[in-house]
Amino acid sequence: MPDGRTRLFDLGYRNLLRPLLFQVGGGDAEAAHHATLKQIHAVGQRPTAIKALTRATAVPTKPVEVAGIVFPGRVGLAAGVDKDGVGVKAWGALGFGHVELGTVTAHAQSGNDQPRLFRLVESRAIINRMGFNNLGAQHLADTLALAGKVSIPVGVSIGKTKTTPVEEAADDYLTSLRALDDYADYIAVNVSSPNTPGLRSLQDKEPLAELLAELVTETTRLATRGKRPTPIFVKIAPDLTDEAIDDVLEVALRADVSGIIATNTTLGRDGIVGKDVMLAAEAGGLSGAPLTVRARQVVGYVASHTPLPVIGVGGIMTADDGKAMIDAGASLIQVYSGFIYGGPGLVGELNRTIG
Repeated sequence: MPDGRTRLFDLGYRNLLRPLLFQVGGGDAEAAHHATLKQIHAVGQRPTAIKALTRATAVPTKPVEVAGIVFPGRVGLAAGVDKDGVGVKAWGALGFGHVELGTVTAHAQSGNDQPRLFRLVESRAIINRMGFNNLGAQHLADTLALAGKVSIPVGVSIGKTKTTPVEEAADDYLTSLRALDDYADYIAVNVSSPNTPGLRSLQDKEPLAELLAELVTETTRLATRGKRPTPIFVKIAPDLTDEAIDDVLEVALRADVSGIIATNTTLGRDGIVGKDVMLAAEAGGLSGAPLTVRARQVVGYVASHTPLPVIGVGGIMTADDGKAMIDAGASLIQVYSGFIYGGPGLVGELNRTIG
C-alpha cells in the first residue's frame, strides 16, 4: 500500500494538477507536454528546488547493476518524454533511477504535422505520431555538456533522420553515436518506432546485424580514449512475432550488445474503449494500458530466450504492473504513459514496491 506521502502526491496530481495540465492549450496534449517540460527545466536550474523536491519524493531504493552501470533504483523515465534533455537535471529529484533522453537523430527535424499526440483518457492510453521531432544529436550533446554531472544514469535513444535513406541508416546512427558517446551512460538503438517510414525494417535480421556491428565497433574504437565502451541496448517493437524476436536476439548476442529494451509503441488498437474508439483511426503508436499485457509477454519471452538484461517498458500504469514486469524478467523498468496519467506518485509507488 502507498504511504501517506505517496498518497498525497497521487491525489494532488490526479485531482488537481493533471486536470489543469489536460486543459493547457485547449486540451492539446503536446502543448501540455511542453509546458510541463518548461517547469521541470526550471526546477533543474535551481539547486534548492532540486533538494526540496528530492526530499519530498524520497523513497529508499536498492542500487542494481545492469550492463556495468549502477542504477540507484529500477524505475526509469522512457524515451519520448524529454527528447532534448531539457529536464535532465531534475528527473532524479522526481524519484527516477535513470532517464532515457531522445529519440534524437543525426540532423535536427521538426517531426510530423500537428496534431500528432492524442490522449485516450478512458483507455489510459496515448497515440503519438511525433516522428522523432528533436533538435539533433549535437544539440543534445551540447546540452549535456553544459548540464555537467547528473545524479542518475543517462541513456540516449538514437534513431534515423527521416530524410536519410534506409540503406544509409548506419552512417546516420554513427553520427549520433559519435556526438553523444562522451555523455551517455548507455545508447538505445531505436529501430522500432512506427512513425518514421522504413525504420522498422531495420529490425530485420540482416540490416540489424550490419547496423549493430558498426555501432559496437565504433563504441570500441571510442573507448581507446581511456573509458570503457558505452553499452548499447536495442529497442524492439511489441508487434514482432516470436520468430522475429528470436532473430533480433541472435543478432544482438552475436554483435555483443549489452541488452534489450522491450517494448516500443504498438500499431495495434486492442484495448481502446468508450469514446476513445473515435481516435483509434489516428495513425501512430499506441502506448499505455492497452499495451500492458503484450509488453509483459514480450519481456517474458525475451528474458527466457537470452542472457541479455532486459529493460521493460510498456503499459506500466500501476505498482502492480511494475512488479509484474520485474517478475517477467526485466532488470529495470521505464514509464511514459503511466507517468502522464499517474505523475510523481506513481514513481514513488513503483519505487516502494520494486525499488
